[in-house]
Amino acid sequence: MVKRKGILWLSLFLLAASVLAGCKASSSTGDADFPNRQLTYMIPFEAGGQSDIEARRQHKHLEKELGQPVVITYKPGGGGSVGWTEMVNKKPDGYYMAGINIPHIILQPMSNEDTGYKTDQIQPVALFQSTPIGLAVKKESGIRSMKDFVQKSKEDPGKVTVAGSGTFSGHHLALQQLEQQAEMKLKYVPFTGAATQVQAFLGGNTDAILANSSDLLKYKDRLNILAIGGEKKLGFFPDTPTFKELGYAMNPTIDRGVGVPKGTPEAVVERLEQAFLQIAKDQKIQQQMKKEGFLPLEMGAKESEQYIEQRKKELEPVLQELK
Repeated sequence: MVKRKGILWLSLFLLAASVLAGCKASSSTGDADFPNRQLTYMIPFEAGGQSDIEARRQHKHLEKELGQPVVITYKPGGGGSVGWTEMVNKKPDGYYMAGINIPHIILQPMSNEDTGYKTDQIQPVALFQSTPIGLAVKKESGIRSMKDFVQKSKEDPGKVTVAGSGTFSGHHLALQQLEQQAEMKLKYVPFTGAATQVQAFLGGNTDAILANSSDLLKYKDRLNILAIGGEKKLGFFPDTPTFKELGYAMNPTIDRGVGVPKGTPEAVVERLEQAFLQIAKDQKIQQQMKKEGFLPLEMGAKESEQYIEQRKKELEPVLQELK
């Protein structure tokens, strides 16, 4: 009887070990086979903005690199927070990814505990683009320089309206920094995305705009661009001074990339990283970006994580001071 019980327990143990090994093998095989079905690439802004433009540029290359269909969807709202909140709650299997923007994914959770997501719930896959932010007015405004703009703003404190994309975003932070350093008061008007923001401004709904370099380049004949982000003058705006050149301690930019929910298997993250970096290294794509007013980046998952941590440390004291 004792011998039979021993055999029974041994059989059960071997069966359990076999099942566990099978599960591990299945999981490993699943990661190795990734992707084996359609993927979703969600843009947390409206169609037509910079994030959408880049996703569309990557689209056919992504499908080729990954060997599966990729569907681009949109979830605008809250300067990206609505879409990122949805993304972090998706199954962490790599089949649902989202465009991410820095400093948005840092500033929003830092400034509001009810944002719906935390920065560390997003696993960055790659950063592939940087976009300087510039301040502009329409040519007919009569404002020709930053000095003119500051003077007008001080004549009517809080009356000069400035369009931006989202709250506690790169545009919003740039406005707050400018207000503080120039000792003036402006009225920030947030929109759900760059496309809506630009059209509202061009339609006369605001006096000025803090816009991405690509949009400024597209409409440069209708604008007076007063200052722009960057450590040095940009090739596509050789006559526009940077904020730093004008004496402002600020370098407003938006970095774009793609992320997945935290907990996504490392092998899956690496597979997506490989695909996005392969596209980022494409010389034709880099040339297109520069022609359109973007600055190419090639940052993988680990480097992106380190960069985000670095930016968090930089932005935390600034945000506390500006709140």
